[in-house]
Amino acid sequence: MDLAARLNRGRRPAPAAPLAPQAPSQIPPRSASEDLEAPKPLLVEIPPPPKPEPSELKAPAANVQSAQYYAIKTAVHDRLVNLLDLSLLDTLPEAEINTEIARMVESILREEYSHAPFNSAERSRLLQEIRDEVLGLGPLEPFVRDPTVSDILVNSYRQIYVERKGKLALTDARFQDNDHLRKIIDRIVSKVGRRVDESQPMVDARLEDGSRVNAIIPPLAIDGPALSIRKFSRDPLELEDLMAFGALTPELGQVMQAVVKSRLNVLISGGTGSGKTTLLNVLSRFIPSDERIVTIEDAAELQLKQEHVVRLETRPANIEGRGQITQRHLVVNCLRMRPDRIILGECRGSEALDMLQAMNTGHDGSLTTIHANSPRDALMRLETLVSMAGMNISQESMRRYIASAVDVIIQARRLMDGTRKITSFQEVTGMEGDMITMQEIFAFEQTGVTQRGKVAGRFVSRGVRPKFSEQLQARGVEMDERLFGQRVLASVGGEA
Repeated sequence: MDLAARLNRGRRPAPAAPLAPQAPSQIPPRSASEDLEAPKPLLVEIPPPPKPEPSELKAPAANVQSAQYYAIKTAVHDRLVNLLDLSLLDTLPEAEINTEIARMVESILREEYSHAPFNSAERSRLLQEIRDEVLGLGPLEPFVRDPTVSDILVNSYRQIYVERKGKLALTDARFQDNDHLRKIIDRIVSKVGRRVDESQPMVDARLEDGSRVNAIIPPLAIDGPALSIRKFSRDPLELEDLMAFGALTPELGQVMQAVVKSRLNVLISGGTGSGKTTLLNVLSRFIPSDERIVTIEDAAELQLKQEHVVRLETRPANIEGRGQITQRHLVVNCLRMRPDRIILGECRGSEALDMLQAMNTGHDGSLTTIHANSPRDALMRLETLVSMAGMNISQESMRRYIASAVDVIIQARRLMDGTRKITSFQEVTGMEGDMITMQEIFAFEQTGVTQRGKVAGRFVSRGVRPKFSEQLQARGVEMDERLFGQRVLASVGGEA
């Protein structure tokens, strides 16, 4: 049995989907001679659309973005879905599926829409978009495949932004309507066993490549469904990449590597989009391969390269409001799994108390992130999260507990020009009265902005010898004391 027969097996021929009201007047009916015409050969390789002229980049072509284009695209897609045996899409090789979809789309266009006013570029685009609808994420698929895109932000079905190199730009892509956008959202969340509806209008999920997804729908989203995708590189960044991007200096990288190897507890602080998860991934590379690592996340996105890794992920409540598994549940369970290292994707609730308990009870070398604008703010937020656990702990006792658990705070920040840098590396030194004391070892000082809008500044060493240097030496991690001498490590951006 050939591929076409397998894909069409068990399917009844469905009538062609009607066009939008304006389409029939523009597409005349076929003649009897056209019915007898032999089918045209299909080119399996679909050539990419020609590179647009600069004038075409300012606004989409009217005929491509017209209601007729979307009406025909929807009709062809619906016709294709009726003809395909969708159960075979997960079992056949992707190349065969692409070939068969291309053949069937060309056949539908030839038989039912042969007089549609499309040029070759538009027909190729139509074919690619329908293939993305069947196998991918529709209008978002080109941006998912684009390695230069780091964020995909859908404000409404008509408005899709992408971020490249820290800068947002509006694209020409769009969904047909809110229902079309909802179908794509449902396709994403259903693959990870989650749901989004009026009873649960917010959801966190992930794509197959680990990219983070957040969706929110009405009634919470007033203007229609909104979707945010934080993409992760298929080839995760390494410490050398961060140095090349100017996010940190070799001296700071060497100290961070020693801190992880010597099993100090690290808290990574930063705002949204500052690179906390990327930095957490980079630091995890320095965990020895013979240690057992357990990761805990709301939506699994960490990309660890070690083999001995157990990944845990939270579970939302079901439609009856039962069965929810929170990060706190997972942290408590994790302590029974004999972990050498615990990596908590983000401290955002009462699980902070259990994480601190783990750090204080023999699970050294733990890593986690927290949303905060400075190391001092990170400690204040950690206090707030611990208090959410409902334990009757005095403020002074809570701060002593935090001071004994956390060794190092690394502050990441996204600057005004879109670049991301490590702006502060601080050591928690203990308590003085009822205050947690810290000392800054390295910092990034912004000195201005260049004429091109780039941030100018310098990485500096404060000239402070950290207390943990003795711990590094005790655990066999060699560290050149000259790294901590007071000096300018590197300048960034030139003169302001």
